[in-house]
Formats: sequence, structure tokens, C-alpha cells
Amino acid sequence: MTSPDTQRPRPGSDILRTALRRNVGAMAGGTVLMGLYQAGETAFPIALGLIVEHTMRDDRSLASLAVSIGALAVIITTVSLSWRFGMRILQKANTTEAHRWRVKVAACGLQPVARDVDLKSGEILTIATEDADQTADIVEVVPMLISSMVAVAVAAVALGLADLRLGLLVIVGTVAILSILSVLSRRIGSSTQEQQARVARAGAKVADLITGLRPLHGFGGNHAAFGSYREVSTEAKQQAVTVAKVNGGYAGAALALNAVLAAAVTLTAGWLAFEGQINIGELVMAVGLAQFIMEPLKLFSEMPKYVMMARASAERMALVLTAPPLATPGSGRPEAGADLDVDYVRHGTLRKLKFQVAAGEFVAIAPYQPRAAADLAAVLAVRVPPHAYEGAVRLGGRDLGELSVEAVREHLLVNPYDGEIFAGTLRSNIDPSGTSETVPEAVEASMLTDVVALHREGLDYGVRDRGANLSGGQRQRLSLARALAADTDILVLHDPTTAVDAVTEQLIARNVAKLRRGRTTLVITSSPALLDAADRVLVLDDGVITAEDTHRNLLATDEAYCRAVAR
Repeated sequence: MTSPDTQRPRPGSDILRTALRRNVGAMAGGTVLMGLYQAGETAFPIALGLIVEHTMRDDRSLASLAVSIGALAVIITTVSLSWRFGMRILQKANTTEAHRWRVKVAACGLQPVARDVDLKSGEILTIATEDADQTADIVEVVPMLISSMVAVAVAAVALGLADLRLGLLVIVGTVAILSILSVLSRRIGSSTQEQQARVARAGAKVADLITGLRPLHGFGGNHAAFGSYREVSTEAKQQAVTVAKVNGGYAGAALALNAVLAAAVTLTAGWLAFEGQINIGELVMAVGLAQFIMEPLKLFSEMPKYVMMARASAERMALVLTAPPLATPGSGRPEAGADLDVDYVRHGTLRKLKFQVAAGEFVAIAPYQPRAAADLAAVLAVRVPPHAYEGAVRLGGRDLGELSVEAVREHLLVNPYDGEIFAGTLRSNIDPSGTSETVPEAVEASMLTDVVALHREGLDYGVRDRGANLSGGQRQRLSLARALAADTDILVLHDPTTAVDAVTEQLIARNVAKLRRGRTTLVITSSPALLDAADRVLVLDDGVITAEDTHRNLLATDEAYCRAVAR
């Protein structure tokens, strides 16, 4: 039996089938109501023709006229209510389905260990928004397609009862229109898919630019970066113009073909009435239907385009949702208060790195090469799957590969030096889940108290996206406060004080040591204040631990260490 992890990736068509299958109820209800709407729209000229025919009879009466007017009122009421409630059902299902796919794509984006997607964050964002919306449109498209078929069928039957040639004209004309437009819709699908890909790449380029704008300004690389974005953006614009032209051609062709069919029905009915083969009431009905049938024909002819757009978006979502897993996480959970053991790990610049941090210990690692610090943080943060490096990382004696990603993140938190700041408030950045009981302590330990006191709103002060209204030091302290407020069993801090002054750094080091007393803490840093606050310091040089002692003993006995950390 094939396991879920080894199954062949599902294409976009399976995503569309899933969307249709779980919205069967809403689509059935919406189809019935929209079918009533289209039938009512089509019945109006039929009823009008019958009324005209009745008024021309010698035996007409006011009672019959009142009944006819009452019938028109019923038809109009049916049209109004069925449209209102039918669209409400379908749009609710559409919106809900789009939300489901957005959540699913976002969940894959938040599982970097379990998924290997060759897409940048900006592209995944586009897939989770625009593509999710367009894929969910299939829930609304199918009922509209069926209801349009109902309108065309009712019109064909009514005209066929008046004269068989009129009914056949509608049927043959509809088939011809759909055959021509189906060819055009294929080009729309391929063009739209290419446009979405180019827009996504432009979005990814913007995300990269925003992230690295300050460093780019620092060495004068911003102009080259802007030029690169301009090139990608121009390609996206040109493709958007191409898609607009194709869509315009499609819409124009559909409108022209529908108008030709309506004119053909009107002229044929007029000729039949002139020849005396249909009466005046049937002529009125035929002319009215030729006008009313334009709307369902327009909807009917546009559906292939929306189906192709939904298919193209579903194929893009499949790039994320069906990507083969890098590794299959385990299901185990470490015990609370476990120690951290790095056992002969070889990855990047790390060469058989080995050390242990006992439960409740405060250990600092002084890296002589920044790249080694980044590689170690990546391994501990599980951004590198266990099978991608030699050796093992254990929590409480259990290999990371045996544990679920959720369990690892619950017990082990690695706070990067460039922690992301979100749009919201200081409070929501420090405690995103709203469940932390140590927010005041975390604010005080990270020396964020001055930022809180500076604003009248306090912790409810608004923070812009990426902390645009905060200084570099404030963003770093806010990120540190979030890590401390999480109060995890094992906390790893990577260069948490590089953007703060020496006095603040000294206070933060003392506060962190005090707040984390009895909890396992590992700090990867070259900060003398943090190194001095640690129980012991491990020197990481050329990918291995070369020395171990307290900060002050190392300063007194190790000249290389003194040169590396002294300020």
C-alpha cells in the first residue's frame, strides 16, 4: 500500500474537484435558486407574449388580465428573491472555500522542514491570496453555468413550441458560440498562468527589497536593486497587457456572437410572423426572448474563461500543496526540563560540533566566525531537516528526527538575530497568542520599558509592518521580549543585543540571566556582557568547540578569545 508521503503529487484538477466536493450542498442550493432566477427571467417574455395574445382575442376579460398581471408579479418576485438568496449562498461558499485554501497554503509556508517549495515568500503570498480566490471561484462558476443552461433550454423549448426552426436556431447557435469560445478560453488559461507567475516573482522581488533596503543603501546597491525590480515588474506589466488583450478579444467575440444569435432569432421570428406561421403573441415572445437570452448566453459564454482561470490558479497552488516532503517528522514529544545535546554535527561550516547544555544551565557560545553561528542557529531551529546533516541534535536524549515539529517548537525556541516584527501593537508582537503570563517580566528584562513608557498607549502602541516606526535597537529588544515571554523550556538566542548600546546590553544580560534562572538557555553571541552572565562559555572556532570555561577565566588565559570579544 502506498503511503501518503510517496503518493504521486495531485495536479490542480484534483484541487478543483476537492473544492467542488466539499461544497456540494451549497452549490446544489445555489444552483436551484439561480436556475429559478434564470427560468423566471426567461419566463417573463413568454408570459408577456401570452398576455398580448390573450388581449387580442374576442373573449378577453378583466379577470383574465388580472390573473396575467398577478402571474407577472409572481415571476418578478421569484426573479428578485432567487437571485438575492442564490448569490448569497454561492458567495458565502466561495469566500469560505478561498479562506480554506489560504489557510492551507499558509500552513505549508509555515512548515519549512516538511516542505521543499522552490518559491519565494512573495510568490507564496500571491498564491495564498489571488490564486486561492480564483480557485474558489469554481464553486460559483458551476452553478452559474448550470443555471445559464436552464435559461437557454427554457428559451429553446418555448421557441420550439412556437416554431421548431426557432428552437433549433437557439440550440445550434449556442453550440457554435461555445465551440468558438472554448478555443479562445484555452489561450486565456495559459496567458493567465504566466501572468500570475510573473506577478508573483515581482512580489517576491519587492519583499526582498524591503527586507534588505537598509543594507543596500549602506553600500550603494539600491539603484541596481531597483533596476532589477523594474525589469521584473516590466515583464509582469507586459504579460498583464497581453492577458487584458486576450480577455478583451474574448469578451468582444462573445458579445458579438451573442448579438448575432439574438438578431438571427429576432429576424427569423419577424419573417415567420410576416408569413403568418406564428401569431403576434409568439412574435412578442420571440423578440423578448431574443433580448433576455443575451444575459444567460453572456454568462454561459464567460464560464469557460473562468474555469480556465480557476484551473491555472489551482495548478499554481499545487506547486505548494503537493510539493514532496523533505523529511517526515516523527510523532514523539520530549519531556519537560530536558537537556540539549549536540552530538558531532557536521553542517555547513560546522565540523563534528559537540557540546551539551544541561537542564537549567545558562551557556554562551562565542563564535569566531559569524557563518558558523548562523549554521548552528539554523540546525537548532530545525530549518535544516535532521537527515541533511551528519550527527544528531537531541532533546532529553531523543533525536530531533523522532519528534514532531510542533513538539520541538513547543520545547525549544530559537530567536534569530533578525526576528520579524509584525504590524499590530507592542503587545501583540510580544504575545501573539495572548496566553503568556510573563509579558511584564519579559518587557522589563529586554529593557523595552522605555519604549512602552514613551507612548501614551503603552503596550497597545501601534507597530507598523516590519517595525517601520521603531529603531533598530527597539525592534531587536521587541523581538527579545517576545522570546522571553514564550517562557519555553529551552531558549536559544542568536546575537540578541547587537543593535543596543553597551549600558543597555549590560542591563539586558543581567535581566535575562535572572529571568531565565533554572531554565535552559543558550546564547550565541560575542557580547562581553552576555558572555560574562553565562555559567560557562564555549568557544566555537573553525566549526568545533576549542575551549570551555567562564568568561573571565578565558579573558585571563586565552589571548585569541580576548582579542575576539574585548571591546
